[in-house]
Amino acid sequence: MNHDDNAPVVALTRAARHFGPVKALDGVSLSVAPGDCLGLVGHNGAGKSTLVNLINGTFGPSAGEVTFPGGAEGVRSVFQELSLCPNLTVAENLRIAHPNLKGFGWRRAARAEIRESLDRVFPGHGIDPDAEVDSLSIAQRQMVEIAIGFAPRGGRARLVILDEPTSSLDAGIAEQLLSHVTGFCAAGGAVIFISHMLGEVFAVASRIVVLKDGRVVADRPADDFTRSGLVDAMGHVATEAVAQQAARSEPGAVVIHTPNGLEARQGEVVGLSGLAGHGQAAELARLYFSQTSDWRAGRAAQAVFVAGDRPRDGVLPLWSILRNISISVLPRDAKRGLVDRAAESRLAQEWKARIGIRTDDLDNPILSLSGGNQQKVLFARALASDAAVVVMDDPMRGVDVGTKQDVYAMIRAEAAKGRTFLWYSTETEEVCQCDRVFVFRNGAISAELTGAEITEERILEASFEMQEAS
Repeated sequence: MNHDDNAPVVALTRAARHFGPVKALDGVSLSVAPGDCLGLVGHNGAGKSTLVNLINGTFGPSAGEVTFPGGAEGVRSVFQELSLCPNLTVAENLRIAHPNLKGFGWRRAARAEIRESLDRVFPGHGIDPDAEVDSLSIAQRQMVEIAIGFAPRGGRARLVILDEPTSSLDAGIAEQLLSHVTGFCAAGGAVIFISHMLGEVFAVASRIVVLKDGRVVADRPADDFTRSGLVDAMGHVATEAVAQQAARSEPGAVVIHTPNGLEARQGEVVGLSGLAGHGQAAELARLYFSQTSDWRAGRAAQAVFVAGDRPRDGVLPLWSILRNISISVLPRDAKRGLVDRAAESRLAQEWKARIGIRTDDLDNPILSLSGGNQQKVLFARALASDAAVVVMDDPMRGVDVGTKQDVYAMIRAEAAKGRTFLWYSTETEEVCQCDRVFVFRNGAISAELTGAEITEERILEASFEMQEAS
């Protein structure tokens, strides 16, 4: 189809989407033109996912309209919750998104196209197009999904919607993506970039739109915002110091010591860092299972787990929000072996208020929540338990900046009571919240940092070059 290259790729005019009495989107007007990189920000539940679903056609508007002046071809979405088929190969997943790729030799063409797209976006990626997706790390799966979004697929990508695209990527790989986004938009492509990592939004966005309670509350060139001004516009003034407000207590006795050299004391927040895929997740898994292998009835769990990969390791998708929170404490609060429904409800309501889960009814399905609110449920499940050790595998994926600060303070308060936290994160800013950091490289600990040593420079240095033991 011929179209005007200067026409907006998509235009929303007073677009609304209602789910019963809930106004998920309430009269939004905006357009995205070729060359735009629109940063879309707002707290969890602000309406970002609903807006994306209107643009990609998942559902239509309840009011207003969504138009594509140049045609809807080339509009792509890369979702925060990865949508690849795990039992198919990387190339076969491209084929699903490219139905015109058929006939004799389609596999060869699919391999070549996905390899070329991966090479273009993530040079040196090391991903085999014939690898089954289930065998890939979460970072590699996210890279594949992004590469499929930018692949030609019989035409060309005109608008790519990236929803929390770097949430599982380490800093080096994220930088490759941001560089590609900048080049893609400079060449006339358009991107809607959704992220709670405000530094990345400022790095790539030409324009920033702020959503709050389903409405646009700010729409200006990125240069017109400051970081604090952007947080203010979102409606939550979060200070950098809030995580330090809970008093830090002196760490107690050693509660974890591994053959790899990782050590954690009572009341300590211990970070695991380094480039993704260098053994941090495997070490966390070993630690967690070593603390939870006693299945005898009546024994309280010694450790709880907060997953970053929600669909695989976190949410119980057929259960309600309430049941997803209370599952960790049912034996503790039971009466004569039966669930105490009143105690269960009180617990869920308490954590809904404490951690700010956005829902009108805790009996709603867990999947009715946004990704960030699902993550809050996983935190509530863990912190509501009596476990002495909390194991966290990149737990802030898709969580907004205000909630992050609240969770940091909550972690500090729980550590002050004697709880031990083991925290793997791909975000250096989060790792720097810890009392002690172990940096991993090639499956081994390359550095142990404490106090003032915990800086981005030292972490990056240890990530790329093994340090001499001192």
